[in-house]
Amino acid sequence: MASLSFTTSYQIEGAVDEDGRGPSIWDAFCTKPGKIASGHNGDVACDSYHRAEEDIALLKRYGAMAYRFSISWSRVIPFGGRNDPVNEQGLQYYIKLVDNLLAAGITPLIALFHWDLPDELDKRYGGLLNKQEFVADYVNYARVIFNALSPKVKYWITFNEPWCSSVLGYNTGMLAPGRTSDRSKSPEGDGATEPWIVGHNLLVAHGTVVKIFREEYQPLYGGEIGITLNGDWAEPWDPESAADVEACDRRMEFAISWFADPIYFGHYPKTMIAQLGNRLPQWTDKEVALVKDSNDFFGMNHYCSTFVKTEIGKPERTDTVGNVDILLQNKAGEWIGPETQSTWLRPSAIGFRKLLNWLSDRYGQPKIYVTENGTSVKGENDLPLEQALKDDFRVQYFEDYIGAMAEAYTYDKVNVRAYMAWSMMDNFEWAEGYETRFGVTFIDYQNNQKRYPKASATAMSNIFAKYIKNP
Repeated sequence: MASLSFTTSYQIEGAVDEDGRGPSIWDAFCTKPGKIASGHNGDVACDSYHRAEEDIALLKRYGAMAYRFSISWSRVIPFGGRNDPVNEQGLQYYIKLVDNLLAAGITPLIALFHWDLPDELDKRYGGLLNKQEFVADYVNYARVIFNALSPKVKYWITFNEPWCSSVLGYNTGMLAPGRTSDRSKSPEGDGATEPWIVGHNLLVAHGTVVKIFREEYQPLYGGEIGITLNGDWAEPWDPESAADVEACDRRMEFAISWFADPIYFGHYPKTMIAQLGNRLPQWTDKEVALVKDSNDFFGMNHYCSTFVKTEIGKPERTDTVGNVDILLQNKAGEWIGPETQSTWLRPSAIGFRKLLNWLSDRYGQPKIYVTENGTSVKGENDLPLEQALKDDFRVQYFEDYIGAMAEAYTYDKVNVRAYMAWSMMDNFEWAEGYETRFGVTFIDYQNNQKRYPKASATAMSNIFAKYIKNP
């Protein structure tokens, strides 16, 4: 299953106060001074709520076979809770979107949750920090969506990048709800404990909803369900250092295996247990039974690689990366890859192939869906339109990364089955606002969100075709 790209609700839809939608934690976070570049927000974004048919036409023009998108929980259940009313207008928006995608010959893949928790649930009981209440409300929300769409939709993601929700939302404070131990950034939060609580609660919610899907919906309508994780490939800063080599696995375990090991093995990684001790929540037998083996596929988001250098001494209590330094240059001064607009992102396609092999080896050759992959381009937002549309750097990135994935499939026998590029269009890039662009479609924010296909949009179908015909 090859796809051109995917999007998420808060990043593209806009219409945040229309047709009964309630506020999410991202609406609230964007009102806080200094949290988003240039004071941007998702109020209008790409205006896709009003232009969904136009966007589907673009997908068809680009040759997309599938389209992954997320649903705004607060558009469907404005206050979010299991005893709160469903907003029928919001639900109908997604029903129509799915119908129109299918009519265009495009397979929909739905993420139930991509960071935008209804704000009322955060205010009501602490949101993701409250396992009992959050799981119950998430289950109710998932049932509403399954009841409406499971006869038509065959691919489901429970949570997108729980690492980001946990660490960036409850440790660094970079993302909503912005909780952190750093009192210069937030009056609330404990970065030493809260991310591990949130991560555990997300896993329990995932397992609970997967059980319901498998017992109540899958027998009737078929389909697959899984979780999407994120992570970079790690290379040793000093390849001659056994400590740095070992630190690479530890770094990826803190990023990926934190969530994957409980799903595939029923427990957290030993490296995390050793460092965090009782700050990692304990698994009950009931929770293990819910979470273990709860993936029909392994969803993986990946963008780049880094160098890793082991830290000497005891880690800080707020450390979330496994007591390592994450670097872009190695001991010899070599960069991991070329510069992009994103300070954290330097491409390394060989790292992608290595990561796919690492996942396959560790988790018993699962079926892998690459659910995000893409790049920003240095200075793209400052270029004249004509130059911005010639995004040759992004074209090369996709050629290299899709090629690396094909090599992992063909030569390494990695069971990778799907690829989705980030993103269909430039959009609200969370804390970076609209200053960073990842899309294959240029969005003119100053001219009524007008869409302009970039070179990468037309190149993608040719890249896919080459490997689909010659896998």
